[in-house]
Amino acid sequence: MSAGAAGYLARLGASIRRSGGVLCVGLDPDPAALPAGFASGVAGIERFARLVVEAATPYAAAFKPNLAFFEAFGSPGIAALERVRTAVPAEVPVIVDAKRADIGTTAARQAAALFDALGADAVTASPYLGADALEPFMGRSDRFVYVLCRTSNPGAGEFQDLVVKAEDDAPAEPLHARVARRAATWGARFGTVGLVVGATAPGEIAAIRAIAPELAFLVPGLGAQGGDLGATLAAGPARAGTAGAMPCGGLLVNVSRGVAGAASGGSAADPAAAIAAAAGAWRDRLRVLECGATAVR
Repeated sequence: MSAGAAGYLARLGASIRRSGGVLCVGLDPDPAALPAGFASGVAGIERFARLVVEAATPYAAAFKPNLAFFEAFGSPGIAALERVRTAVPAEVPVIVDAKRADIGTTAARQAAALFDALGADAVTASPYLGADALEPFMGRSDRFVYVLCRTSNPGAGEFQDLVVKAEDDAPAEPLHARVARRAATWGARFGTVGLVVGATAPGEIAAIRAIAPELAFLVPGLGAQGGDLGATLAAGPARAGTAGAMPCGGLLVNVSRGVAGAASGGSAADPAAAIAAAAGAWRDRLRVLECGATAVR
């Protein structure tokens, strides 16, 4: 584990211990779903995202803004995201859900935009172009990248479950398993790699964990998408590796609409209070026991 990755994961572990759970709160401010009193333009989504940050911080181990919800407003939206990012306390990691990766020079500029200009502690990225497209992200020892492996959307299996042929170092297996296998080697080399594994595929969570026992998982798909909480908590935390312990198993479980959506409920007279209550309830469901200096397991 590189010093940079150890630093990111140690900060994540400290934030998990502070918050008491492995809740990652997604920031996906949909202008069509804002509570009453919030304008549907860029000012409204910024105001609402900042409200979610303020209300959920006591219960959140991390925040994950989805870049698309801000990019849709052009440069004013990016400026709004920059301000939202500065509103997150320094001790709480920020994962920018950008799903980037491209040929080397393009990926290098993507990494600069997300890590340096926006100040992301970690990002999500696609493995589809191969390792060279991810190296500008993985090579940043001071940051972290979560590689899309088995996503939570309904159509995920269309390509991710296709069986790829056996190779010298791998059996015939689903594409998502091959991604996990390759990511494990990238993690051993760079120490800055985790996986995105959806809670909507509980069997795959356990199978991927067996292939990549030491990688941190970012797990979306609980709440509105109906993912499996038990399978997530059972297989999500990483095992302690030979290169160093991973605080709290490196697990993060993302909930977006399950937290922010509470502000739009029929009884949500106080949106901030409703968000805080929802975040607290999810934090309580996402407690990880034995979260100390070593991994959970």
